[in-house]
Amino acid sequence: MMAAEARTALPTSPALEAPVAAVEARLAALGLALQAQDAAGIETEAAALHAALASALEHFTRAARAGGVPPSMRQRLARAGGQVAAQREALARATAALDRAIDVLLPQAQGSPAALYSVRGNERPSSTGSVVA
Repeated sequence: MMAAEARTALPTSPALEAPVAAVEARLAALGLALQAQDAAGIETEAAALHAALASALEHFTRAARAGGVPPSMRQRLARAGGQVAAQREALARATAALDRAIDVLLPQAQGSPAALYSVRGNERPSSTGSVVA
């Protein structure tokens, strides 16, 4: 079968459907965890999304080498990529808002150095001259 025939013979590729559906499901689950402000759920779903994206890219690479990826699958993966970017942006905005709120609630004194933390998370004096503990 020629490459052009393979593209027309695969309007929706079963080999690509499962990985794209997995990415879409992980995106939806991550969105729900973000809405619920569930830190553990966000961590779990982000890791699952990462794995699903890696798997999908592997499948798409194989499909591209074997004759092409159907346009509908390309569009779905591009849409999923857009959703990942939107969620990343929303998370960055939330983080910036949280940082601003913390700065308002716990302002640093003018001229005083920021506290440093040890590997264990304990605050230690910054007068040691070294940031490595």
